[in-house]
Amino acid sequence: MWTGYKILIFSYLATEIWTEGSSLSGRDVGLGAASSRNHSSSEGCLRDGQHFKEGSVIKENCNPCTCSQQQWRCSQHACLVRPELLEHINNGDFGWTAQNYSQFWGMTLQEGFTHRLGTLPPGPTLLSMNEVTASLPTHTDLPEIFISSYKWPGWTHGPLDQKNCAASWAFSTASVAADRIAIHSKGQYTANLSPQNLISCCAKSRLGCHGGSIDRAWWFLRKRGLVSHACYPLLRDPRPDAHACAMESRAAARGRRQATRPCPNSLEKSNRIFQCSPAYRVSSNETEIMREIMQNGPVQAIMQVHEDFFHYKTGIYRHVAGSREESKYRKLRSHAVKLTGWGTLRGAQGKKEKFWIAANSWGKSWGENGYFRILRGVNESDIEKLIIAAWGQLARSDQEP
Repeated sequence: MWTGYKILIFSYLATEIWTEGSSLSGRDVGLGAASSRNHSSSEGCLRDGQHFKEGSVIKENCNPCTCSQQQWRCSQHACLVRPELLEHINNGDFGWTAQNYSQFWGMTLQEGFTHRLGTLPPGPTLLSMNEVTASLPTHTDLPEIFISSYKWPGWTHGPLDQKNCAASWAFSTASVAADRIAIHSKGQYTANLSPQNLISCCAKSRLGCHGGSIDRAWWFLRKRGLVSHACYPLLRDPRPDAHACAMESRAAARGRRQATRPCPNSLEKSNRIFQCSPAYRVSSNETEIMREIMQNGPVQAIMQVHEDFFHYKTGIYRHVAGSREESKYRKLRSHAVKLTGWGTLRGAQGKKEKFWIAANSWGKSWGENGYFRILRGVNESDIEKLIIAAWGQLARSDQEP
């Protein structure tokens, strides 16, 4: 009987052990299933410990994710900010460092190219312009470091912020023209010029914050002219139909223009219109560009922008491709900037490298207080391919006797 009792106890324990094992196995499978469903719950989805109802939409960087059938289903857009690219740049020895800028987070790469650049590719008119060389004697020594604001203090102008208005064509043109008018007038006129005047009133462009051409911008500066940035400040709404041109002018003596409307900014009383001579193309030769800047002031450069350029923080920029570059990230768009000087420093791998100093139009929180340095003498990102300048057009009474 004792033997039969032991058999009964053993049979009971074996059954309990098997049942417990089955239960544990079932829980393990359940956890695995939950993990494969991105931490889903029976109704809706979980994200970072928070429950979301079925149909909820959240955003993962630039990609919207929808809770559907207990799973997060996300779009697969190429994002402007890629943490893995920033890590690749900052862990490498490329001569510059990258930063994750909050204003770019959540944008697709296409949105970055569409809204933060805006200069149309150079057309035949620009590309066929004859190159002009500076009149400095050929034996003139060029310094190792040159900064326009040091030579002409108070006569050059810092970067503005175009925000999501695709108008680098207007910002760079107005800034170069303002610098050169101040320099050529020997400081008599130092006002920064209004890019908004170009964006709103350059009727031939018609695109406003959706892109524009450099040649039309310089044509407008020569034929119609611009008022100061203080007179016609930037507007917040980038839509081209959100505002009409708020400045008009009429022809005056000797090709000059005279404003016929007061400043859009009622606090500014001077509505003087500033004009430039016809734009000219500077030689793409490195030395000739340096001579032009040192003699006549900053120049305009049309460069090609890769996705990594958006993340530039400091150093000497050169394009860095991702470690595993997909075709959807290999994009290029034209962008207009202002070259203000040059220098030489140790860069990547401790080598001595030459660079240009350039002003961007993404505000002073970007780059080196709104500026960036880029390799010089090797046409990095086409920075030396097309260089444009102009003379400030002064009335006879403005010129020296």
